[in-house]
Amino acid sequence: MAEFDRKNYTLLHRDWETYPPRNIIEKGVLLSQKVFVQPMIYLKKNLITPNQQTYYWYHRKYQRVPTIDQCYDYDALCHFEAERQIIRDMKVDSKILSLLFARFDECVLWEGHEKEKCRPLLDAYRENETNWFIKYGDIGQGPQYARKVFMKQKHRMLWERRHGPVGTGKKQRNYHPDGTPYYK
Repeated sequence: MAEFDRKNYTLLHRDWETYPPRNIIEKGVLLSQKVFVQPMIYLKKNLITPNQQTYYWYHRKYQRVPTIDQCYDYDALCHFEAERQIIRDMKVDSKILSLLFARFDECVLWEGHEKEKCRPLLDAYRENETNWFIKYGDIGQGPQYARKVFMKQKHRMLWERRHGPVGTGKKQRNYHPDGTPYYK
């Protein structure tokens, strides 16, 4: 007879061919396993597991929800989801920014006095920092964060339509002969 391993011994995982049931209780366990457990194991192995997508914890993909401008005014759930979405986006963008700075910092530490090798990393960091500030800067935290981010984007788009890209200064305001203003 084979050596008995007490740590891994359970009635459900027992090798029933090698060790046949000894009493009525073990026969009942074997019968219940054949009737209830075996079909579930079969379904899991042959249907569920092959058709299941595996999401690793670091690759979780959240389903995108409607933005705040796509929500109705009275839809509180949609507003809440838009708030959570914009906060999640801000955390992701902030993490990307910190990773870019960490790469630049490691490059400077590694290269020492040859900082020109790190110039592309610094340029990428500064560009992303500017983009982060354009989207989230000077807003602060608090209620209706998604609405504030949306309004900031709207005001920036209106400014760029009237005056050109932000940072280039205002365009000269001229007037048509009928008195309506236009920008040159």
